Amino acid sequence: MLFRGDELMSAQMPAQAVPTIPHEVRKRAAEWLVELQADTVSEDTRRQWQRWRDAHPDHLRAWQRIETFGEKLHTLSSPLAHAALAAPDSRGRRQAIKTLAIMLFAGGATWLAEDQLQWRQWSADHRTGVGERVTMTLADGTLLELNAETAVDIHFSDTQRVVRLLSGDIMITTARDPEQAKRGTSRPFLVETQQGRIRALGTQFSVRQRDGQRDGVSKVSVFEGAVEIRPNLKGDTRILQAGEQTSFTGDGFRPFEMADEAVTAWRQGMIVAQDMPLRDFLKELGRYRSGHIACDDKIAQLAVTGTYPLKDTDKVLDMLQTTLPLEVRFVTRYWVNLQAAKR
Repeated sequence: MLFRGDELMSAQMPAQAVPTIPHEVRKRAAEWLVELQADTVSEDTRRQWQRWRDAHPDHLRAWQRIETFGEKLHTLSSPLAHAALAAPDSRGRRQAIKTLAIMLFAGGATWLAEDQLQWRQWSADHRTGVGERVTMTLADGTLLELNAETAVDIHFSDTQRVVRLLSGDIMITTARDPEQAKRGTSRPFLVETQQGRIRALGTQFSVRQRDGQRDGVSKVSVFEGAVEIRPNLKGDTRILQAGEQTSFTGDGFRPFEMADEAVTAWRQGMIVAQDMPLRDFLKELGRYRSGHIACDDKIAQLAVTGTYPLKDTDKVLDMLQTTLPLEVRFVTRYWVNLQAAKR
């Protein structure tokens, strides 16, 4: 854990009662997190932190939020805190703290929705971490593959088989329902996302949902058989055949197109990019690399094309540096920033 047991407080506020925490308080809470991550922390520093925490209800709420996501911080934010401590200059340290604060806190009306989504992901039946991919066989014989940073819930009943994709990428190869021989009728196999429901029609298909919000997008690619898609807010359905893919929102579909097997390149441990903006590419790469990786706005739209192995992300960064006008700057092993190459 990030903190010793005597540093944690048990008081929790109901999510519905949590007001917006002031920006400066969030920032200060992130600074305290960084200080408490140091290899050596004096008792005086701990006392100062405790006095700050107890000085105002906003301070306490900010620290309770950090406690609530303690396990997430253990796997994700700890490297950022170490990066802030190790930053060679004050500017780098400020940027590290700013990024850490953004990860910890969402402002205004998005607070409750983000809290609920993160809690659902962390309490999911199955989830994968950074760089982790898992293949499992479900109770009916269906093969389910999870990409890195993916969370799913699974619910099989007497009437249906449901995989609820909370976030991430999955590949499904459905099996014949063993209950059909017993009952004479089979249970439909369904994948639910925030945007709608996908019904398998004897098929192999992938589903992607990365933002997890109701106003986001789900992407479906079919490689064998077909699927039926029904958006949440629209009554009609569409049939997606083998060799086709589409994205859909809660109230409609984007145009159908040819299925691109690059969307499942993660199964072979690869990222396949075709004119992908650098910022989007780094977001994908970050799913397989612990810590913080980003680029300056000046080069964010540089087009990345190629096939990149995920086994060694440092090698991928070297490849980018060789093929694009940029420089890779390692603040620490866990804090990487890409900048425009100096002329």
